[in-house]
Amino acid sequence: MTPERNITAMVLFHTLLDWYMANLNYLTVALLMLIESTFMPLPSEIVIPFAAYKAAQGDLNVFLVVIFGTIGALTGSMINYTLAYYLGRPIVYSFAESKVGRLLLLSKEKIMHAEDYFIRNGKSSTFIGRLVPGIRHLISIPAGLAKMNLRDFIFYTFIGAGIWNIILGIIGFYLYGISQKIFPYLDKILYTLGAVFVVYLIFRAVKSRKNKSA
Repeated sequence: MTPERNITAMVLFHTLLDWYMANLNYLTVALLMLIESTFMPLPSEIVIPFAAYKAAQGDLNVFLVVIFGTIGALTGSMINYTLAYYLGRPIVYSFAESKVGRLLLLSKEKIMHAEDYFIRNGKSSTFIGRLVPGIRHLISIPAGLAKMNLRDFIFYTFIGAGIWNIILGIIGFYLYGISQKIFPYLDKILYTLGAVFVVYLIFRAVKSRKNKSA
C-alpha cells in the first residue's frame, strides 16, 4: 500500500471509529449485543470494551454498559432459541446451508458442533457456552432444538452473558488506564485490529464458499 493510500485508509478508519464512539450509548450497546447473540458475525469484543473505555472517560456508566449489554445478549439469544424451538432441526440446518446462511458465516458443521456441545454439557452449556469462542452466539440454537425449559435457558444465558460482559468491561477499563502509555502507538494498534477483523470476515466468507463448492 502506497503512503497516500495508507494515509487515506487511516483517515477513513479514524472517521469510522469517531462516528462509532460518538454513537455508542446504552441503546446501541444493547442493539449490537442483540445482533452479536443471533447468528450475525458481530463479535462482542468490538462492543463492550469500547463502551467500557468510553465509560472510563466519564461519558457512560460501566455498570449500565454491562447491564444493557447483557440484556441485549439475552434478547438475541431468545431470538435464536425461539426460531429453533418452533422451526425445528430440518429447517434450521437447511437455513445454515442456504446462501443467506453462508453469507452469515453459518454452516451445518457449526450447528452440529454447537448441538454436540449442548448434548455433552446439558443445561449448563448455555452458561459455559457463553464463554467459549465459536460456540457463544450459537449455543441458544441447540437449546431451542432440544426445547430446553425457558426459565432455565434465561437464567443460564443471563448469568453466562453477564460474566462475559464483565470480563470485556474490565478489559475496556484497563485499556483506558494504560491509554496514555500506548497513545503513541494507538493508531497503529486500532488500525491493525480493524484490519485483522476485516481479513477474518473475508477469510470466513471465502472458506464457507469453498466448503459449499466442494
